[in-house]
Amino acid sequence: MSFPARAEYERLLYGLVHDYPAVERSTLRLYGTSALTAIVEGSVFLTSGLELRVVEVLDFKHGRIQRYSYTVYRGDEKIRWYDPEPHAEAPDLAATFPHHRHEPPDIKHNRRPAPGISFAEPNLPTLIADCIALGAE
Repeated sequence: MSFPARAEYERLLYGLVHDYPAVERSTLRLYGTSALTAIVEGSVFLTSGLELRVVEVLDFKHGRIQRYSYTVYRGDEKIRWYDPEPHAEAPDLAATFPHHRHEPPDIKHNRRPAPGISFAEPNLPTLIADCIALGAE
C-alpha cells in the first residue's frame, strides 16, 4: 500500500466510525499547514472504553508520516504508547526498528516491537486493531 493522497487520508480519518464498529466516536481532525503538509490531532474512542490519542505530522509531497505520537488510555491511566525513538541497544526491537510500543509493567522501560507501524503507510488501521485486542483483554 502506498501513502494515500490528502483526500484519501481525510476519508480514512472521517470514516472511522462508519468503517470500524468498535469505534464509538472520533475527534480526529486534519489541519493543513501548507499545500502539501498537515497535522492530525484528536482522539478515537472505542466501545471498550479505551481512548487512542493521536498526533501525526503528514508530508503528502513525499508520501510519509514525518512524526507521530500515539497513546492509549483506559480512563486516566496510560496503558500503551508508540514511538519511533531508536533503541539500537535493544536487539529485540530490530524487527520493527525504529517503531515500537511501551506497555506495562514498567511502561517506560518495557518496549515491544510494533508490527504494522510505519512512516510509509497510515497507522490508524493497525492502531485500532491493537486497541480492539487490548479492550478484549
